[in-house]
Amino acid sequence: MPFEKGNKLGKGRPKGRTNRSTEMAKLTLARLADKGLNNINEDIEEIRKNNPAEAAKLYIKLLEFVVPKLKAIDMTVDAEVNTRIDKITVEIKNNKNEQESK
Repeated sequence: MPFEKGNKLGKGRPKGRTNRSTEMAKLTLARLADKGLNNINEDIEEIRKNNPAEAAKLYIKLLEFVVPKLKAIDMTVDAEVNTRIDKITVEIKNNKNEQESK
């Protein structure tokens, strides 16, 4: 009987295995992406001819997939500055007159 204990007929697909339609969809998307990547240099060059600013934006967007983004770090410093400025002296020299006299 198919429903007796120990019968493995109704087990289904193994855990973690994708179904055939998901595999086909992923394969189709991978082929489409590969075809697009083969022509990306020519496409960006064409965009650069017509609109250099847009081409620069595309380069920056594509770099996000190659170069990892750095995470911003907030830093708080609790310190006390006990240094007092007593005197500031400003000396102005006229180099033009000195060079003319030489």
